[in-house]
Amino acid sequence: MSIIVGFVPTPAGEAALTAGIAEAQLRKQDLVIVNSAREGALVDKSVAPSDVLERAARRATDAGVSASVIQPPYQHDLADEFLDVAREANASLIVIGLRHRTQVGKFILGSHAQRILMQADRPVLAVKADGAQF
Repeated sequence: MSIIVGFVPTPAGEAALTAGIAEAQLRKQDLVIVNSAREGALVDKSVAPSDVLERAARRATDAGVSASVIQPPYQHDLADEFLDVAREANASLIVIGLRHRTQVGKFILGSHAQRILMQADRPVLAVKADGAQF
């Protein structure tokens, strides 16, 4: 079993990584850091550069947690793809970061975090960045 962290290079992503490392230490489980990009997208601000992902994995290993990084591309729906990864990895916990979105933004774009929270078949820990107000 492992802990799955949805990681993006943002304060919310960093908060999720911190929480994921703490949970992996507590549960004595491996950590899987997931950073996905839409297949075929030329630019995607949620894709972390390799040096950022290496630093994220190093944070975990420095804390005594075995960590791996995966970057599975997704075609249609990020939430569905992420939940598939959690099932394939037999995750005992999913950790995601939350960011503030307006009601209009949620309506127009949907919310990957909300879909993961509602559709996951295993526990989900949702964290926000320090100082984030909702």
